[in-house]
Amino acid sequence: MRLNFKAMESYGEGNNASQAIVADKVELIQMLFDGLLDSLVTARGHIQRGSIEDKNKSLVRAGRIVIGLQGALDLEKGGDLARNLHELYSYVTRRLVYVNAHNDLAVLEEVQTLMGEIRQAWRDVPNLLPKSTPATGVPMSAAMH
Repeated sequence: MRLNFKAMESYGEGNNASQAIVADKVELIQMLFDGLLDSLVTARGHIQRGSIEDKNKSLVRAGRIVIGLQGALDLEKGGDLARNLHELYSYVTRRLVYVNAHNDLAVLEEVQTLMGEIRQAWRDVPNLLPKSTPATGVPMSAAMH
């Protein structure tokens, strides 16, 4: 069971007793990734249309989300996974600055691909969680919505 919570430990979840809290954190992280990917798609459209001010806003929003995800990592409890995510988020932040400065759609695509892969991994996390919370007996699918 400890392996199932490895990803959450990277985000500071150290208490496995509260499955509902884990489910809430997973849902929050998924929402952040959804917002991040939405901002990247929006930025692409703004670059293609030459709307520089709106592109900047979208990329700044994306950068803030990445920094938020990075700041939520617990480097002590999360071990190698947390450190690797921290480095990845630093890289993505630098790439977003580059995209903003150079309107580089290829680099934007690279960031979208990387973050899309991480988002997909988070989609799979609920399948790793027990089907009900021990404290409430509420089905995990109900606790996630």
